[in-house]
Amino acid sequence: MADGPRQRGSTAAPAESEGAAKSQGDSGVALKKEIGLISGCGIIVGNIIGSGIFVSPKGVLENAGSVGLALIVWIVTGLITAVGALCYAELGVTIPKSGGDYSYVKDIFGGLAGFLRLWIAVLVIYPTNQAVIALTFSNYVLQPLFPTCLAPEFGLRLLAAVCLLLLTWVNCSSVRWATRVQDVFTAGKLLALGLIIIMGIVQICKGHYYWLEPSNAFESFKEPDIGLVALAFLQGSFAYGGWNFLNYVTEELVEPHKNLPRAIYISIPLVTFVYVFANIAYVTAMTPQELLDSNAVAVTFGEKLLGVMSWIMPISVALSTFGGVNGSLFTSSRLFFAGAREGHLPRLLAMIHIKRCTPIPALLFTCISTLLMLVTSDMYTLINYVGFINYLFYGVTVAGQIVLRWKQPDLPRPIKVNLIFPVIYLLFWAFLLVFSLWSEPVVCGIGLAIMLTGVPVYFLGVHWQNKPACFNTFIDNLTYIGQKFCVVVYPAEDSSSESEEKQELRSPLTKDSEESQ
Repeated sequence: MADGPRQRGSTAAPAESEGAAKSQGDSGVALKKEIGLISGCGIIVGNIIGSGIFVSPKGVLENAGSVGLALIVWIVTGLITAVGALCYAELGVTIPKSGGDYSYVKDIFGGLAGFLRLWIAVLVIYPTNQAVIALTFSNYVLQPLFPTCLAPEFGLRLLAAVCLLLLTWVNCSSVRWATRVQDVFTAGKLLALGLIIIMGIVQICKGHYYWLEPSNAFESFKEPDIGLVALAFLQGSFAYGGWNFLNYVTEELVEPHKNLPRAIYISIPLVTFVYVFANIAYVTAMTPQELLDSNAVAVTFGEKLLGVMSWIMPISVALSTFGGVNGSLFTSSRLFFAGAREGHLPRLLAMIHIKRCTPIPALLFTCISTLLMLVTSDMYTLINYVGFINYLFYGVTVAGQIVLRWKQPDLPRPIKVNLIFPVIYLLFWAFLLVFSLWSEPVVCGIGLAIMLTGVPVYFLGVHWQNKPACFNTFIDNLTYIGQKFCVVVYPAEDSSSESEEKQELRSPLTKDSEESQ
């Protein structure tokens, strides 16, 4: 792990070449602000809408027990997601750092809490999620080649690895290229979902709306159970996962105090609309039982209504997952970059390319950790274990907003939401959290145990400053080799960053956080 506090761009590392030092001198090497409003919306929408709405939106329906209640769950979880996103918008412009909830938790609750958020993300969450999305992509690409049987496992994993390597290269090459890929593939998945919604409207016009009539929509196909309804809300909340990803790249966002909230205002209602109306479209062509029995709902829907054009749906799923991998690589690498800059990960990961201004070491680290997950057989089990922890930190972050209001009421807040919003979110969050603990105590307990393995790592790797000289020399040599290989330097601080740092130094919360490291 890192062996000291975060490094500043004004002090070049020993491994920097003359060209690098010169680049850092006048203009400075720093992350470029190249993400505008449209690309910001693309990041949020592209990360929320993965393969789930195409492949298996049945989790909500199965637990809700009726079509009508399932649609209510989709709407309510969309509204709660919007409330949480508004809370994150305030935090994002109050603490204008990349890194999202990791940066907020660290500044508000201290170094250990922030490190545990980072630890679980580095160890499991992002590598496993990216590996699963990449495998879904390869599965749908190879499906036409193996119409009567399953594609070979080796072929699936090899194509998934190729997908990851290609998108890592794109992200290393240019921020603009990466955001353009995200924009194009997000537009593609929205067009595919738009086609599904339009076909649903056509079905309704033809009179195929039996399951949408109130008397039939709330007809239960299983015994009502409050526990199952809570599970339906939990599944719905997971389906909206990725709503906070734009906060991971705040420093690369053009006018973040304007575009961060605007992107949220546009994206979350759009995704909610798409989710609700896509599910309405599905039940115009399929019975609830057919929907539950299908392993790929959009594909079955396309086979029923598109005829010879049914190939559009598998291609749409493949394109959607390709864009999902790109968005996840882009944002998760910034999380690791932010962690390294704060001294919570190896310093090399906080460096950027001297010309392309992309965090190449962090991107390579993200790619390699995901490739390692591809060769394991237990990644789906790991996702189940840590999904609870990921959701836990959403609530901790929103609670931090209330703590920050109380401890620093005079802190400049370009956006200031009513405190009723974090309270509403936390009540809903606590309900789902308690239910998760009650329904799956072993899974949640293992997730907590995985997270707590980060405690000794924090004290040995971050808190312990007086490490042996031989260890520091070894780390410095590795950093030197990494810098030479990737042609990277520490990013310089611009004037706005310097003023931001002064503001941080005035903050008791941030000062406590720095001291805890």
